[in-house]
Amino acid sequence: MPADKLFAIASRRSPLALAQARLVQAMISRAASIGAEHAPIRDYVSSGDRNLSGSLADVGGKGLFTKEIEDALLSGVARFAVHSMKDMPPESPPGLVTAAIPAREDPRDVFISPVTASPWDLPQGARVGTASVRRAAQLLARRPDLKTAPLRGNVGTRLEKLKRGEADATFLALAGLKRLGMEAHATMIMGADEMLPAAGQGALCVQTREDDNEARAIAALFNCSKTSLCVQMERAFLAGLDGSCRTPIAALAVIEGGEVRFRGELLSLNGAQVFRASRIMPYTDGSDVDIINAGAEAAVELRAKAGDDFFKALGA
Repeated sequence: MPADKLFAIASRRSPLALAQARLVQAMISRAASIGAEHAPIRDYVSSGDRNLSGSLADVGGKGLFTKEIEDALLSGVARFAVHSMKDMPPESPPGLVTAAIPAREDPRDVFISPVTASPWDLPQGARVGTASVRRAAQLLARRPDLKTAPLRGNVGTRLEKLKRGEADATFLALAGLKRLGMEAHATMIMGADEMLPAAGQGALCVQTREDDNEARAIAALFNCSKTSLCVQMERAFLAGLDGSCRTPIAALAVIEGGEVRFRGELLSLNGAQVFRASRIMPYTDGSDVDIINAGAEAAVELRAKAGDDFFKALGA
C-alpha cells in the first residue's frame, strides 16, 4: 500500500491510550478490509502526561490530553486520532471532526482501597487520592470528613502510588481497567446512583480531518448510533453548564426499552451543594435532535437552580 494510503492512528503513549488505539485499529482494519500494518499507531506524550503535579484544572484542563494528537491529524501525519471521550473539550479544533463513537464500555467508576471494601466505610479523615473534581465532590457530599488530594498519572502509576501509601483509596473508570485487563484491582464497582459518571465516560472518540472523506467514511462503519446519541446528550448538558475541569459535573444517558433515560448532576467543589436533573424520553426514528436538546435543557434547569453566585464561587 502506498505511504499516502496508510491509515495512521495518533494516540497518547499511556498504556490505556494504546490499548484503546489498538481497539480502534482493529475496527479500521475490519471496516477498510486492510491488515493492521496499514493502520499503524503513532504515539505521543501529551502535555497532560508530562505535567503530573497538581490537579488537572490547575495545569490547564482537558485540552492538555488532546493537543499533540490533534496536531498530528492536522499536519497529516495521522488520519485518525483516538481519545477517551471524557477527556474531550466541548468543541473540536477547526478542521477536525468526531467521525465515530464506537460502542461504549461500562461507564461506571470503581473504588480501590487496601483499607476497606467501600468508600462509605473509610475511617474518619482518610485520604482519598483523585484527579477528578467530580469524584471528589461526590465523595465529600456523603463523607465531608474525608480528605481529598490530587493523584494523577496513568492507571499503573496511580495504583503504585496507592500501594506506597500516598492515599488510602482512589477511584478509577471501570472501562479503563477492563480495556487493560486489570478489573481485578477494583475493590468495589460504584453504582451510578452512588457516583454518577462523567459525561462520555467509557466511550471513545475517533477524530479525523473534516476534509478526509475516505477516513470519515471508514469511521462511520463502526460508529454506534445509540452510544453516539447518549454521549451527545451528555455533552450538550456539559456544554450548557460551561463544563470544565474546575466544575464538578456528572451525566449519564442510557437507552433502555425504547426510552432514553438521562441523569445529570452539578456539585459544589466541597460537595455541600448538589443539583440534579433527569429526563425520560421516547427513543424513536427522528428523535435524535430532541434528545440532544433535552440534555441542553437539563443544563438550563440546573443553571437556574444553582444561580449565578454558585458559578462565581467556582470561578467558572
